[in-house]
Amino acid sequence: MENEQIKESVSTSECEDCPLIDLMAVRDALQVLSGTWKLPILISLIDGKKRFRQIAKEVEGISDKMLSKELKDLEMNKLVKRTIYDTFPPTVEYSVTPHSATLKKVIAALRDWGKLHRKEILGK
Repeated sequence: MENEQIKESVSTSECEDCPLIDLMAVRDALQVLSGTWKLPILISLIDGKKRFRQIAKEVEGISDKMLSKELKDLEMNKLVKRTIYDTFPPTVEYSVTPHSATLKKVIAALRDWGKLHRKEILGK
């Protein structure tokens, strides 16, 4: 209860370097990117527009149902754009948004840390 009161009383403009605000921002980021599939989907789309089947092939192990759900979540969070073309049958393409381009440094940092961690744990 006390934490909730603190959250309500502290606004971002009042305390830019406040640890509580930083924790909330990290939680927000993790909530948007959490799970096994969101980052691999975004990495797949970095090369350019792709159709559903192309993404499914590149993100090995993901089911169609899960891919559909994750694409909807990423679209809702403005990280993926879904474009429907007026063809028969309709053509649907997915692409990254300018907002998702801000994740490039984050993804690179995760890659670098993953390599370091693998070396630490496996000695490779």
